[in-house]
Amino acid sequence: MIAAFGPDRNRMSLKSIFIGRARSLNEQGLFHKVSLIAVLAWVGLGADGLSSSCYGPEEAFKALGGNTHLSLFVALASVVTIVAICASYSQIIALFPAGGGGYLVASKLLSPFFGVVSGSALLIDYVLTITISVASGADALFSITPASWLPGKFWFSLAGVLGLTLVNLRGVKESVMLWMVPFFIFVATHAFAILYAIATHAHGLGGVAAATAHEVHTVSASVGWFGLLAVLLKSYSMGAGTYTGIEAVSNGLPILREPRVQTGRRTMLYMGASLAITVAGLLLAYLLYAVQPVEGKTLNAVLFEAMSGGWNHTAGWWFVNVTLASEAALLLIAAQTGFLDGPRVLANMALDRWFPTRFANLSDRFVTHNGLLLMGGAALVMMWFTRGSVDLLVVLYSINVFITFSLSQLGMVIHWWQERRTEAGWLRKLAINGFGFALTFSILVSLTVEKFMEGGWITIVITGLLIGAAYAIKRHYRNVSVQLRRLDAIVDAAEIEKTLHAPVPHVADPKSRTAIILVNGYNGLGLHTALHVPRMFGTTFRNLVFLQVGAVDAGNFKGAADLESLRKHTADNAEHYATWARAHHYGAATYTAIGHDIIGEVMGLASQAAKDYPNQVFFAGQLAFTQETRLTRYLHNHTAFTLQRRFFLANLPLVILPIRVDETT
Repeated sequence: MIAAFGPDRNRMSLKSIFIGRARSLNEQGLFHKVSLIAVLAWVGLGADGLSSSCYGPEEAFKALGGNTHLSLFVALASVVTIVAICASYSQIIALFPAGGGGYLVASKLLSPFFGVVSGSALLIDYVLTITISVASGADALFSITPASWLPGKFWFSLAGVLGLTLVNLRGVKESVMLWMVPFFIFVATHAFAILYAIATHAHGLGGVAAATAHEVHTVSASVGWFGLLAVLLKSYSMGAGTYTGIEAVSNGLPILREPRVQTGRRTMLYMGASLAITVAGLLLAYLLYAVQPVEGKTLNAVLFEAMSGGWNHTAGWWFVNVTLASEAALLLIAAQTGFLDGPRVLANMALDRWFPTRFANLSDRFVTHNGLLLMGGAALVMMWFTRGSVDLLVVLYSINVFITFSLSQLGMVIHWWQERRTEAGWLRKLAINGFGFALTFSILVSLTVEKFMEGGWITIVITGLLIGAAYAIKRHYRNVSVQLRRLDAIVDAAEIEKTLHAPVPHVADPKSRTAIILVNGYNGLGLHTALHVPRMFGTTFRNLVFLQVGAVDAGNFKGAADLESLRKHTADNAEHYATWARAHHYGAATYTAIGHDIIGEVMGLASQAAKDYPNQVFFAGQLAFTQETRLTRYLHNHTAFTLQRRFFLANLPLVILPIRVDETT
């Protein structure tokens, strides 16, 4: 068993080949290596928003019917909306520098209920983000391949989700670096297309303005000003998918390079500017080239073909195909937002006990692997049942993100109003978030009305079921917590004992009979286990040694200072036990470590403690539910039972002491 911590660790395995070698918390510059600078964050978190320019402007343009010149107003409204949402989320980043996004904002500024609604809506939205991004990417890719390949599109979509899941298990930075080249090809080709369209048609801009004014007069004369407004609102709401993904930076703040607030705001600037320019530029280019929808082609494809029509045939062919291929790639990259932020939202909710705590655990590549697998699995299920139909997925998509947008903006409005007496510039900040709330809530209402009967109700029902599941899980954890708080009375008694009986400097004799007790914090559960030892074995043991591992999870893996704080907290907790043991005239010692792999770290400490105290027996406490179900087994790690097998294989004696938990009382 000891060899498992030696040279064998370096052996190659399938896991290390496909996912990568384990990272160490002691690795030099660890957080520098796993965090993202603003440019990389723009790629990883901004691709979702930027990719919407592949279909958002088209949906808005087509919704206008024959009144295409009104798209100038839609372009202007889109730019204003993007700027407003980015500005309001920049304020959220500053107020919540540790991240958390819509879930944390709604939980802290509104109520836990609204937090669960916001978090659950985001989780469903991120699953749909993965699904629709891969499906749209497959559509775009297979539109430039031979027709005989079309039957393989669905299987390509499934393989795409699996491949992205595997890539993300390797690590955040590794998954983003993979997509840098296609991302910047997209940026370069689309920037060129927009500039080329404006430069070659600069003489026609005046005509576009005149035609727009004429169209406003014609439509208002035909259906009235309210009718004109209704046409514009429908087009604006149909292009609402353009704004999805903007919230990603505030949710993914913990993976950004320090200083996180500045990096986050810079990322928001890159994202907002690129999205606004691309959306407005494409809508203007549609007008300049007078493009019309063509069956089997995207409007962007029609535009690029019209643009390159007078070029050299080879140059035009390469431009169109490279540009469309970059769109297909970007749509696939957009799924990264779901893989980067979905597991993080899930981890934050798990830390608050709305979902199983295992979703906050980190892998040896320091990613929330359980969350990644869940998001990938849910996306596969969604892909299978919709058969990769983008038309159907679009109906299900984007409602939920505006629930989160609206709740976040409302929470910020309430916050600035409450802080108006102490916060400088509160009125300006309230106005920014207030305007953001008005925009996002109006889009939410419009989308819900527009899409509800078309199938949007399915998204709302699934979100409601997820909220119900979250409350059921929370209720279980709350009941268990009530039981465990009764044990914490032992802690108060122990503290009183320590003041009455000052600990005697008692050095543990390595030759004496030693009880090595596994604990997970200074609490009633640990003291209950420690008190059971003399009750069961009398004065057999003269030493009490305490072994504790601090869990590095998504809640504390944010920087070197957080890890150092966890290391100190873990050592202090173990020392509390040692002080209590010395007050009872035992020899005492502690062994502590921190890590993401609790089992592995415990075995490492146990091996060392067994060498130092050869005459030893290990003890561990374990919750024993009177009405245990598969759910309770899933909601709790049952670490002691896993350790029991590992200890057995290592020839180390381990006694498990059950702690009864009756949820019905």
